[in-house]
Amino acid sequence: MHLRRCPPQFQFTLTSHLCLDSLSSSPYAQNSACVERALARHLSEFVTPPQNLTVATTGASGALFARHLLQAVERDSRVQTVNFIASDSALRVIAEELGLRGRSNLLGQFIGHTSRKIRQQSNADIGANVASGSYPADAMIVIPCSVGTLARIANGSASHLIERAADVCLKEERPLVLCVRETPLNKIHIRNMYRAADAGATIFPLIPAYYFRPATLDQMAHEFACRVLAHVALPQPDAYRWKG
Repeated sequence: MHLRRCPPQFQFTLTSHLCLDSLSSSPYAQNSACVERALARHLSEFVTPPQNLTVATTGASGALFARHLLQAVERDSRVQTVNFIASDSALRVIAEELGLRGRSNLLGQFIGHTSRKIRQQSNADIGANVASGSYPADAMIVIPCSVGTLARIANGSASHLIERAADVCLKEERPLVLCVRETPLNKIHIRNMYRAADAGATIFPLIPAYYFRPATLDQMAHEFACRVLAHVALPQPDAYRWKG
């Protein structure tokens, strides 16, 4: 189950049960039925898989991970729409790491076929649908996320669509997952990760798993994509699960 930040008027702690510690002084507390309806409405937002997803890829190394995530959401019938954004730097990385060139038919090259579900957006189009809080984007994943993109998101600088779409997720309190790819990390990187997390983002470093003994890079990238999607309430049926 994915938990996103709860609106201030419905703050609670989720352990083995709900502690309604902030509702006692609320006007809703006088009507228990109203409290139950309000909680049910807000909790439904946490457990409902996102139907409208934004996926962005930047100039950090790791284009293979973005490819596997896009392929997974393309197959997932729960996801109805995916808005895909690639920065100019991402195009260079994609060309160097995957041998794919240009924006023309980038998606077809990326996932292996054309898609009616995934829509490519220009990173220069600051007026695209995902740039507005009124557009019903349920969650956003930046994979891989460069430390430059991280810095702009963490500090509210939105000169391109990727940063603006991320900023919209933060201000609307929607799930935002940043798969940061950099090593080693300096203090600026660490501070920016803290700022982004403090604003509501999830820092999900691009660190693959090894305990399931992947035989190929594709297996490693696919499993990482499954982990990311599970974090936004889209668990994949073929994901590896540790059994002890």
